[in-house]
Amino acid sequence: MNLSSFTNRSSPPETIMALGGISWERFHQIESSFDGVDSIKLTYLTGELEIMSPVGEEHEYVKSTIGTLLEAFMRKAGIRFYRRGGFTLKKKGYASGEPDESYCIGTNKKVPDVVIEVIFTSGSVDKLEVYKPQKIPEVWFWKANQLQVFHLTEGKYEPVSRSQFFPDLDLEMLLHYINYPDQYDAVLAFQAALRDENSVSSQS
Repeated sequence: MNLSSFTNRSSPPETIMALGGISWERFHQIESSFDGVDSIKLTYLTGELEIMSPVGEEHEYVKSTIGTLLEAFMRKAGIRFYRRGGFTLKKKGYASGEPDESYCIGTNKKVPDVVIEVIFTSGSVDKLEVYKPQKIPEVWFWKANQLQVFHLTEGKYEPVSRSQFFPDLDLEMLLHYINYPDQYDAVLAFQAALRDENSVSSQS
């Protein structure tokens, strides 16, 4: 299965409903009404609520591809990691968001070091502001076949060309394999590229 295969599917596209003037208490009521509904994703920031539905197949495919490739790199590099998935991160009374994927690096922690967001339909809520209260060190965005990484520096997220946690990871190379036609082939090719890269480095 590849990204282009989704274009001929009849599954509905992701849509975002934005609601303003929502109190934290009201948000909790709405959130509770969607308990157990995996196809709904809620994002809240200072009175603004976004409801994304459905979380589509293509979204999940890209998310799993990014995670599989990143984990392949970390294993190759000997980086200890803990996959935390897409659990909800909240700052009471202020913000709530659920990343598509997240990782703790080195040790398992309450708050992940890296969160990943896959975006097909943009909303009005600033996702960086959602994660800032939790002091998430790095936020990754995949959108329109592009990859952006933001690092938290002195209380602000700044775009970076290299991850603090994976300084040897070429993000452009990673993006190439994220956008590969087939996920299985992407991982094999990525692993081969990493071996070749290590071989060149050892010879220089």
